[in-house]
Amino acid sequence: MTQDPLVIFTPSGKRGRVPAGTTVLTAARRLGVDLDSVCGGRGICSKCQVSPGKGRFDKHGVTVAEDALSGINAVEERYDRIRGLKPGRRLGCQAQICSDVVLDVPPESQVHRQVVRKNADARPIEMDPATRRYFVSVPEPDMHEPRGDLERLIEALAGQWRIEGATAAPAVLAKLQQALRKGEWEVTLAVHQGAETEPPRIVDLWPGFRDAPLWGLAIDLGSTTIAAHLTSLEDGHVEASAGIMNPQIRFGEDLMSRVSYSMMNEGGAAEMTTAVRAAIDDLARGLAEEAGIEPRDIVEAVFVCNPVMHHLLLGIDPVELGQAPFALATSDAVSLPARDLDLGAINAGAQVYALPCIAGHVGADAAAVALSERPDQSDDLVLIVDVGTNAELLLGDRARVLACSSPTGPAFEGAQISSGQRAAPGAIEAIRIDPETKAPRFRVIGCDKWSDEDGFWEAVGPGGVTGICGSGIIEAVAEMRIAGLVDARGLIGSAEQTGTNRMIAEGRTHAYLIHDGAEAGGPRITVTQGDIRAIQLAKSALYAGARLLMDERGVEAVDRVVLAGAFGAHISPKHALVLGMIPDVPVERVTSAGNAAGTGARIALCSRAARREVEVLVREITKVETAIEPRFQEHFVAANAIPHATAPFAGLRATQPLPEPSFNANGGGEGGGGRRRRRARD
Repeated sequence: MTQDPLVIFTPSGKRGRVPAGTTVLTAARRLGVDLDSVCGGRGICSKCQVSPGKGRFDKHGVTVAEDALSGINAVEERYDRIRGLKPGRRLGCQAQICSDVVLDVPPESQVHRQVVRKNADARPIEMDPATRRYFVSVPEPDMHEPRGDLERLIEALAGQWRIEGATAAPAVLAKLQQALRKGEWEVTLAVHQGAETEPPRIVDLWPGFRDAPLWGLAIDLGSTTIAAHLTSLEDGHVEASAGIMNPQIRFGEDLMSRVSYSMMNEGGAAEMTTAVRAAIDDLARGLAEEAGIEPRDIVEAVFVCNPVMHHLLLGIDPVELGQAPFALATSDAVSLPARDLDLGAINAGAQVYALPCIAGHVGADAAAVALSERPDQSDDLVLIVDVGTNAELLLGDRARVLACSSPTGPAFEGAQISSGQRAAPGAIEAIRIDPETKAPRFRVIGCDKWSDEDGFWEAVGPGGVTGICGSGIIEAVAEMRIAGLVDARGLIGSAEQTGTNRMIAEGRTHAYLIHDGAEAGGPRITVTQGDIRAIQLAKSALYAGARLLMDERGVEAVDRVVLAGAFGAHISPKHALVLGMIPDVPVERVTSAGNAAGTGARIALCSRAARREVEVLVREITKVETAIEPRFQEHFVAANAIPHATAPFAGLRATQPLPEPSFNANGGGEGGGGRRRRRARD
C-alpha cells in the first residue's frame, strides 16, 4: 500500500504524513507547526510563505522531487505579479503536498518570531580602525601642470596626512570630479588600510567637510543564527544590533548535514552560499534603516564563523571539512571587497575582514572568543565553552591554550525536543519544580513574572505559553533530577514512584507535564523520555570535549568556567552543573561572557592591532581533534549519567544534594540490591 507523503518542517523539525493534496498550511496546523496566516488561507496576506527544499536530505532520510508540491496556481501568480514573492517561495495556503517534502518556514512566516539573543556587550576598545575619515584640500587644476584630479588628490593625502601611495577603485574615480568641484576642492575621504604593509585604498569620498561618522558591521555568522552589530568606527559604540535565523537551516540543522547536502546535490554549496549572503545583505539593510543612516556610510565588515560557515560565506565547497583530515581551504585571515560577497546593502567600496580559523573544526568564532576572553593571559586555568549547535571549547592559561569542538547538535536550542521551539515570546525559558509537591512554576520569554505570580496570564498575552526553548529544557531536566523525578541514568519515574499525577504514562516510559493549555486551544507541554535522551546526548558531547582538553593538560579540575555564546548567556550555572554539562567547579566560579564571539568581532572591527594579535594567537593554540580521539567516546559514555558517572561533584554540594532514586523502563523501581548493583556498575 502506498504511504502518504512525509512532510518535514524546519527549523522546528516537526514531521508527519498527510494525504496527498493537503495544503502546506493545513499540514502545518495538523502538526503544530508555527506557520502564520491572517487571511484564512485565501492567498491575500502572504503570511504563510514557505521555502521548499529539493534534492537529497540525508539527515531526514528523504529525497525531495522537483514536483513534490503542486504547480504554482492562479492565486500565487496574481500575488507574485502584484506584490512579488521571493524566488523559490510558495504560499502555504495554495501549495499542495504531492510527495515527500522538506519545507523551511522563514522567520517572517512564523507567528512566534525568534528572539535572537545575541546582544552586544559593552567593552572598552582601543580604537584603531582600518577605515578612517580624512579631510583633504586639493590644488585646483592648472593649464601648466597636466596632472589629473586623482593624482593631485593622492598627492594631497600624502602631504597632509602622510598616507602614501593610495589607490582608488573605478567607482570612486567616477564621482571624483563632481565631488571636488562641488566641495570647492575640499573633500572628505574614507580610506582603508588593513595593515601597514598594505597600500591604502580610497573607499569613498564626499564634497567638503562631512562630519557624519563611518560605520562598520561586526557579524557573528552561526550555523543557527546570524547576529550583526552596527558599530561606529569613530568611538566603537554599537548603534543597533539585530539577528536573524540562518536560512541554511532548511538544508540541515547541523554542520555535517550541510556538508552532506553539498556532497549529495550538485550546486548545493553554491545554493547555501547564495542563501546566507542574501540574508546578511537583508540584515545589513535593516540595521541601516533602524539606525537611520545611509547604507553608503557602512564602509567595513568583520566576520566570525565556524569553518563550514566560513567556507560557505566565501563560496568554498565545504566537502573537505566532512572527512579526515578536515582540511581548510585557508586557515589565515581573509580580506576582500564586500562586492565579492554580493553585499549590495553597504558601501560599494567596503572591505571585509574574516578572522582566521584555528583548525578544521574550530573556526574563526572560537578565535574571536579567544580574542575577547584572552585565556592566554589568565593566571588560573579557565575553560571557555561557546555553547551552540557545534560547541567550541578553549582551555588554558598563560602556559598553554587548547581548543576543540564538540558536536552537541540542536537539542540545546529547543530542536528535536517534543515541545521544543526556538527562543521566542511565549517559550518557557526558566522553570523551578517544588521537591515536595513536584509542581512546576515557570517564566516565559517576553514576561518578567513567574507563572505562580498574580497577573502572569494577563502579562503573557493572547499568544500564551507556546513551548519550551533551550535554556528552559536544560532547567526542566535538571529540576526533574533535583526533585527526584529522574534518576542518575536519566529514566523518568512513574506517578506511583514519584508521588505526583503529573507523570504521564507513554507506553513503557513516562513524561512530566509542565503545562496543559489544551482547554484554551494551546499546547500541552511535557518533558518526555526522548527529550531527556536528547539532552543527555548533547550534554555528554559537551562534557566529553572538556574532559578531553583536561586530559591533554594533565589536570583533573579547572579553576573556573566561562559560558559564552548567545545561548550560553542564558544558561543557569547551577542547572548546568546538575546536568553535568561542564566539569565540576564551585557554582560561583561559573560565569557568563555573553556573546563573546560577537565581542571579538567588534574588537577586530575597531582595532588593527587586535587583528594582528588574533592572527598570532591562533597559531599558538593547540587543536585537539575529538573525532579521532578514543578517549572522547569513553568520556561521552560516562557523561550520559546525570550529572556524570565518574567525576566528583563538590560544586553541586554547594547548591544542594541530589536524590538517589532508581527507576526502570517498565515503571517499577529497583530494590536495594538493584540499586547497589547499579552503583557498582557506575
